[in-house]
Amino acid sequence: MTRRVVFRPEAEDEVLEARRGYEERREGLGAEFASAVDAIVERIVTSPLAFPCTHGETRRAVLRRFPYAIYFRVLADGAIVVLALHGRQHPLRWQTRS
Repeated sequence: MTRRVVFRPEAEDEVLEARRGYEERREGLGAEFASAVDAIVERIVTSPLAFPCTHGETRRAVLRRFPYAIYFRVLADGAIVVLALHGRQHPLRWQTRS
């Protein structure tokens, strides 16, 4: 079975906003951020249970180079990303999302 990762619209918007912000800082940095997100998504696909649960069944995957975490829930056929959160944002913000 092929596993896949789906982003909730809000989480996708957060990733795109962060990418734009990094690109405004320096040309090419937005693409580097997108590559870091792609790398963590690939790790989620291959080993979703390797990431710690932070609240209930929601797990957190931290990007290596950028101060962002991807919060996701494991599904039978993959995972759903519910939030992309900068390290300086309030960590309980994701709890309002179902």
